Amino acid sequence: MDTCRIPANASKCSGSTMECFMVLSTQAQKVSIGILCGLFGTMCVFENSLVLYLIFSTPGTRKKPSYLFIGSLALADILASIIFVCSFVNFHVFNEAGFSKEVFLLQLGGVNTSFSASLSSLLLTALDRYISISRPSEYKLLMTRRRAWAALGVLWVTCATIALLPLLGWNCCVLDSACSELFPFVDDNYLSGWLCFVVVLLGCIVYAYAHVLRRARRHVAYMEKHQAQVGKQNTRMRMDVMLAKTLVMVLAVLALCWSPVLALMIYSVFARLSDRLRKVFAFCSTLCLLNSMVNPIIYALRSKELFSSLRRVFSHFRRQLQVAEESPEAESTHKSSVIET
Repeated sequence: MDTCRIPANASKCSGSTMECFMVLSTQAQKVSIGILCGLFGTMCVFENSLVLYLIFSTPGTRKKPSYLFIGSLALADILASIIFVCSFVNFHVFNEAGFSKEVFLLQLGGVNTSFSASLSSLLLTALDRYISISRPSEYKLLMTRRRAWAALGVLWVTCATIALLPLLGWNCCVLDSACSELFPFVDDNYLSGWLCFVVVLLGCIVYAYAHVLRRARRHVAYMEKHQAQVGKQNTRMRMDVMLAKTLVMVLAVLALCWSPVLALMIYSVFARLSDRLRKVFAFCSTLCLLNSMVNPIIYALRSKELFSSLRRVFSHFRRQLQVAEESPEAESTHKSSVIET
């Protein structure tokens, strides 16, 4: 691999250079990556498709802005899993490099758009809950469906524009600048800017959820001091406790899945990466896919409305199976009675 080291101060844009980024050297590593991507990707598509179906098949949920944000999150995670798995496995497992620079940057732009939109949807969900708990009396006036759709439109357009900048010309081939050690044709300055964008998103998410968590803890402390008050207040306390547990899970999973990848990407901007670290980066990239798989469980399936819709769907499916199993028996019984007659 020493012949494939990318000089930090040189631009390498030939097609043969892409082979230098295929860091998986053994069959075991390729099989492991293939299994992880196949498992996480399949589960991610299934879970998030189910969430989209539950949201838009239920009249009460598809009209609420909070569920529109969760729907955007599910759609972004579906696109991220499909594009990421196809391009990542094709490149690292099957070592397919017979495509042009434009095709590669388009694939990379699709992956970046999807993951950026996923994080941005998390941010909108965080802001939605921030407003709902900090200004509950004005929530319905501030967060309307029209504003929610407008925010989602700005979100997707912004993420797509930023992600497609390398394809539009901000790459080390056009600029003859230093290329990234982790991504072919990607300019180091662009990678630094994209990292700043993602870090700002994550910082805003953490700040918003930390504020919601503090407010929830205040409600719990207040209710514990006034235990004589029952009814709606105790119900509200249980809701706050559940919300606090959900937020702890959100921040823990977010930090677990994104910290290794971002740390290695930031390190690559300031220092050279060894071959071992580049292999570690390839495996850590699948953690972002794991985050997209866990998102529907945390955000959607812990919702009472969506969980009730899910139970209705499973009950309807089970009844259909029972009818399908009973119908052949009924038909055979009818045929036997006809023969006896």
